[in-house]
Amino acid sequence: MEIPGVGPLLASALVGTIADPKAFRTGRNLAAWIGLVPRQNSSGGKERLGGITKQGDRYLRQMLVVGALAVVRYAVRNGTRRPWLVQLLARRTPKVAAVALANKTARMVWAIMTTGERYREPLAA
Repeated sequence: MEIPGVGPLLASALVGTIADPKAFRTGRNLAAWIGLVPRQNSSGGKERLGGITKQGDRYLRQMLVVGALAVVRYAVRNGTRRPWLVQLLARRTPKVAAVALANKTARMVWAIMTTGERYREPLAA
């Protein structure tokens, strides 16, 4: 629950749904299982990435996106110390940025669940 955008409801849903986080080799595999990674239409060595796949756990995906939207809304109104999010909001719409942040949050959740460490706020550059 220390991660921005992850509240008690999402945290309990993640712990209840993901019994063994080490079953996923990487954080991307967990994000793909939830349905937060781009759809790939690659052929002939040319990589084509589309929108998110939406083929995973619908409830977790919705909760992660709602939490990320809250973080994006707070960043737009009050500013943030996260340069990654500021640069992304300059290039993309808030909802696209929220889905990207939800993907990143899912990867952070996997890392925290597998290592057992606590969340550390990123340092401002």
